[in-house]
Formats: sequence, C-alpha cells, structure tokens
Amino acid sequence: MLFIDSNSLLIHRELNEDVTDLEDEKAYYRNEIKKDKKAIKELSTEDGIEKMAREKYYMKKENEDIYIIEYEDSLKLEKKDE
Repeated sequence: MLFIDSNSLLIHRELNEDVTDLEDEKAYYRNEIKKDKKAIKELSTEDGIEKMAREKYYMKKENEDIYIIEYEDSLKLEKKDE
C-alpha cells in the first residue's frame, strides 16, 4: 500500500539532499577552523609575526634591502590587439 501525503518520498529525498549538503558545509567549516587555529598559533610567536610581515607586507629591518623576483610565467601580461 502506498500513501501520498505531506510526508511523501519526494519530500524525504529533498530533505536528505539538504542534510547531505549541510553535512558537507559543516565539514568545510571545520576544516577552515583548523586552518585558522593553525594560523593563530603561528602568529602567536615573534618569528611567526616577523615571517608574515616580511612575506605578505614586504616589511624589512632597518639595514636590509628587499628584492622581489617575479618569473615571467607568474606575471599577468597584457594582450596587444593586432
């Protein structure tokens, strides 16, 4: 016997898909939390702060010079119209 009402198989299937999507989202955010905790741990030390300042913001010590080397394949080249 098959009854079709507000609790039909179609609605259950849609709800199961929603649950699966939410579980995937939950796993994604847990992974992001782990990455953020790792970044916070690295930034809690003087060496970590100095490393980030040098690499991301190109800061330097007083007696230093910084040279940024970019390879040709990493540059965004403008296409010229012919």
